[in-house]
Amino acid sequence: VDIPESTSCDELRALGYDAAYTNGARSAFVGGEKEAFKRLKAFCSRENGRAVAEFSKPDTSPTAFDPASTTTLSPYLKFGCISPRTVLESIRAAAGRTQRTKPPVSLLGQLYWREHFTLLGYAHGAHFSHMRGNSLCRQIDWDESEDKLRKLDAWQRGQTGFPWIDACMRQLSEQGWLHHLARHAVACFLTRGDLWVSWEEGLRVFERELVDADWALNAANWMWLSCSAFFHQYFRVYSPVAFPKKYDKRGAFVRRFVPELANMPDKYIYEPWTAPLSVQKSARCVIGKDYPRPIVDHAEASKANMARMKLAFERNKQESDTANKRGSQPDQAGTKRSRKS
Repeated sequence: VDIPESTSCDELRALGYDAAYTNGARSAFVGGEKEAFKRLKAFCSRENGRAVAEFSKPDTSPTAFDPASTTTLSPYLKFGCISPRTVLESIRAAAGRTQRTKPPVSLLGQLYWREHFTLLGYAHGAHFSHMRGNSLCRQIDWDESEDKLRKLDAWQRGQTGFPWIDACMRQLSEQGWLHHLARHAVACFLTRGDLWVSWEEGLRVFERELVDADWALNAANWMWLSCSAFFHQYFRVYSPVAFPKKYDKRGAFVRRFVPELANMPDKYIYEPWTAPLSVQKSARCVIGKDYPRPIVDHAEASKANMARMKLAFERNKQESDTANKRGSQPDQAGTKRSRKS
């Protein structure tokens, strides 16, 4: 089914969308099967199929936005506008015998990840999107203080004082989409990297904002990025300053989505708080007035959170070892259950 482009804001409000979603801004995604096939054909045709044959997800750019560096087919797969099998056959035909990359980084690998996490969600049921009761998920003492709400609010509104993080969150709000490495960066920042807020809070924001939000994939990736499951190298943290410089030294992505910093010199675009006051005034962006100061000191926060993660890993291992010796498994609510049950 194709969604008419003439759908009005009044019609959207009648469906329950509030003013924030009906302000006249156009989505980056036009709905429907025709658009899905158009995007698939366009990507498969890039460089006579080389874009498919040489596709490597880690090598794509999170700061490319017009056009994006990936297929942008995820919303169409989520809504059933196109099937995974159709995508599979198309990428095989486009690459032919010239396919150079392999799973998990190739386009075929992306389909594998999708099916893998969908199966895990099916197998684990409703607990898959929660920490408690989830046998896959480490139990971590995330921040439950009153300050959590302040940090969560700044993060989701793109007001953390870190331009890369804020640009990503504003793109999410405006377009309902983020490159996977941008998702990684903001998820790490919210959880184990800087703010120590539970991945379940981030999951709820993504579920509301992402046009391609898929329950199982969303939960799995949040567990992964928070080191709650699947991924164990908690000492590897995305820097909100160094990481984006690898892709966009001049900060075009930041300037697009954080217009307050449009005139900030390249040297300070990812760390505007380090710019002399005279430079800030010249750029018409005084930190603390026109754009917020950093919500945390990244170096201090990430170091403290690594220590917290180390303790959490040790505690979870001790509980698992104790349960194994007793011939039972700890369910993630704190009680024990027999392996035979």
